[in-house]
Amino acid sequence: MGLWGGLGLALAVILFGVFVMLKDERTSGGDPDSSADSFPAAEYKLALPKTLVAGEYKLAADMSSKGPQDDGTWDESGMKDFTPVAAQYTGADPASGKVLVVSGAYGLIKDHDDTRRSMSDGAAESEGAKVAVPPEDIVTDGEIVRCQVLTMEEAGTTAAVPMCAWADDNTSATVGLVDQSSATQDPESIDLKKAAATTLKVREEMREPLN
Repeated sequence: MGLWGGLGLALAVILFGVFVMLKDERTSGGDPDSSADSFPAAEYKLALPKTLVAGEYKLAADMSSKGPQDDGTWDESGMKDFTPVAAQYTGADPASGKVLVVSGAYGLIKDHDDTRRSMSDGAAESEGAKVAVPPEDIVTDGEIVRCQVLTMEEAGTTAAVPMCAWADDNTSATVGLVDQSSATQDPESIDLKKAAATTLKVREEMREPLN
């Protein structure tokens, strides 16, 4: 599998656990405003195209079935009627060592800011990851994306991995990027604005009208 493939799988495990942590955290106290009319209308879904970011990445594995399932209690967490979507993409050029992992869901989401924060916190608290650059909100083309840099270890190598989360009325996901050209550089020098822009490209290419 190699170092970069191993990092991609480790990243996938972390991101798949984010939504479960999100639910556990936000249902512990309940949500008094969980009436049906407090949720937005369902207009968009997330799909998994065969390529992402203008063909830079190609779909390697659809892992959506491993994502958290809606058991009827997620409305208490500010989400409801959702479908998990998760996948691993690899660089279209095999020699690039690039891996993109996306894990999220589409459905009804009430609080975008809180969802982004919770997803970032969930990734940072996952076993096997350490926060190297704290999360910050980055505004790109009027859209807010919350990004941070985590460090992960694989095969004795410590790698820096930028990770960004978005949330809107119907879709939310975390995108992690493994790139051998930047994984070993100083985490502080990683361009989070670039990671945010890539995340918005992923959102644009994955989000589709329901009808």
